[in-house]
Amino acid sequence: MTPLTGSAHSVRPADTLTRDALAVLQPGFTGTTAPDWLRRRLGEGLSAVGLFGRNVHDPEQLAALTGQLRREREDVLVAIDEEGGDVTRLEVRGGSSFPGNHALGAVDDTTLTRQVARELGRRLADCGINLNWAPSADVNSNPANPVIGVRSFGADPHLVARHTAAYVEGLQSAGVAACTKHFPGHGDTAVDSHHDLPRITADLATLQERELVPFRAAVAAGTRAVMSAHILLPALDGDHPATLSPAALHGLLRTPATEGGLGFDGLIVTDGMEMRAISAAYGIEHGSVLAIAAGADAICVGGGLADETTVLRLRDALVRAVRTGELPEERLADAAARVRALARWTRGAGAGEGAAPVPGIGLTAARRALRVTVGDRPYEPLTTPAYVAAFTPLANIAVGDETPWGVAAELSRLVPGTATATYPAASATGTGSLVDGLLTAAGDRRIVAVVRDVHRHPWMADALRTLLAARPGTAVVEMGVPQSPPQGALHIATHGAARVCGQAAAEALTTRTPSRAG
Repeated sequence: MTPLTGSAHSVRPADTLTRDALAVLQPGFTGTTAPDWLRRRLGEGLSAVGLFGRNVHDPEQLAALTGQLRREREDVLVAIDEEGGDVTRLEVRGGSSFPGNHALGAVDDTTLTRQVARELGRRLADCGINLNWAPSADVNSNPANPVIGVRSFGADPHLVARHTAAYVEGLQSAGVAACTKHFPGHGDTAVDSHHDLPRITADLATLQERELVPFRAAVAAGTRAVMSAHILLPALDGDHPATLSPAALHGLLRTPATEGGLGFDGLIVTDGMEMRAISAAYGIEHGSVLAIAAGADAICVGGGLADETTVLRLRDALVRAVRTGELPEERLADAAARVRALARWTRGAGAGEGAAPVPGIGLTAARRALRVTVGDRPYEPLTTPAYVAAFTPLANIAVGDETPWGVAAELSRLVPGTATATYPAASATGTGSLVDGLLTAAGDRRIVAVVRDVHRHPWMADALRTLLAARPGTAVVEMGVPQSPPQGALHIATHGAARVCGQAAAEALTTRTPSRAG
């Protein structure tokens, strides 16, 4: 085939260029079977597909779906955002069988973290998934962080580092590639990059001593991929967010450790390009070109934009950028080669082979993560139907609002007849009216108040204080980051809102539990 030319730049044959442009995309789609357009693009060079909760019904359906994809392309990378804990796609409608990072960090047993990650990886591999956009290696150094929170192992960089490494090792021992995120660290933000561009003002020395510590550990543990964050760090680059910054990706992540970098040689994946931190300022086409030029190898898109038109727009933007000289063809070819290299690794890693099931490991970890504090008065275990009041903040986009959380469902199994209601942010009627309605609904039943990051929500803290003043025998279950001091006749910190965390809390509410200050 005759090479195409654009201005003075010589480029490879159109078919090769198009295949490379498709190879670096990780698009999503709608439905629980592979649409025709997706299968056709796999035949044309598309090398990866991203799955979301909307694509998952049950393990059998998921295995059939990934089988469909592999019939079109045997070495396709099938990725998913399965952190366990609050962020689950495998169990999006029932809640996760695994506690999230914050619970594992609270236990601080790297052997347990490795076992949990291996079992999670085994389940992914059984469903035909070979790339997991996890773990989160973010150091949750800002308690006001609206998007990381319990997705982080904790606020201590060295604790986060050792558990990130253990998670990577466990996941990859099951043949599933880890994608450690969100480089160079999304923990010190008070802005959610789904909505706007966060800015981290820490200097380079602080980044080296805090944010980068877990990523160095992940690289040392052999993480096969790293996901970039849509955050602005003026200490690295005052103009471009990390996803679009050569200084962050090529200059810091790729630079050898002997020269102050991390020496990472695997696949660099962008966070979702339709997130407003990128799309609002650059648009997804231009943003994708800039990301590949900066050193990213794979473009994640499809959480929101999940159609063929999006794939074609991005493919054509990349091809056009090479033809005009905006994107060096060698950079696109290198990115595509890294995608194919990861695909080869997953085929040789023996996904799931030899990984013996450990079905109860998630609940074991959730139980160990509980921190139970008994108040001033003796606490009697629940033996009669209770009233569960769930104070509910707005869910962030990463978690979504499809996944149930709380303790009511699990407590109802142990104490039939238990009732529940949801209490969102107090309206114009105020906290007093909210609590009055709650007390009326509860009647003479004992109350369990379920909160999530009470330290971040003044309305929730006010409602809880008002409730405890009226009913001091109330038990409190904190299912977010337990930043506030324990309150209530019994206070249970679960360090996450996974289904197993709710189950462990329900068990603690109905049995005589020792005081364990956390």
